[in-house]
Amino acid sequence: MGLAPETSPDRPAPPRVVTLELLLDAASEASIRDDWERLRAGGHSSLAASTAAANRPHITAVVRADLPVPDLTPIVSILPLEIRLLAPIVFSHSDEARRGVLVRPIRLTPELDALHRRLHAICGPGGDLPHTAPGAWTPHVTLARRLILSQIPGATARLAPGYDGSIVGVRRWDAARRESRILWNS
Repeated sequence: MGLAPETSPDRPAPPRVVTLELLLDAASEASIRDDWERLRAGGHSSLAASTAAANRPHITAVVRADLPVPDLTPIVSILPLEIRLLAPIVFSHSDEARRGVLVRPIRLTPELDALHRRLHAICGPGGDLPHTAPGAWTPHVTLARRLILSQIPGATARLAPGYDGSIVGVRRWDAARRESRILWNS
């Protein structure tokens, strides 16, 4: 399942963050991993650099400091859900204007928005991060963090335009415990 938290006097404990993540079909996951490899091969920042077992392409849907394991019965009948993965874009870091996060956005359809809202309803009220709350969510799959903005044209030239895929599952990630648990997989 997961690994014991890595802490030491020199390394602080990871933040208390628990997420619900939407998992992609095998072909879409392979395409994202190919994106990671193309970025790395071009000398760019890439999530391919992370060898952690939990490093898996996903769409983060809920982020909270605490999140009990939810009953997903109300959503399993709508999975798999067809999606469109779009051409990569960059989210700027607010604390460092020279770097950004390279992502592949997901077209927010009424069906995907309904799935997101249902997940939040299942979880009940909580301290959602603003960018994951219903109505403010930008669904995406992360390709690279801390990408130097001047490298964006070279990085995106290595990547394919958008393609169709599907959401096939949901997992829960507990950052402090470094535990990943698949809650549903269709």
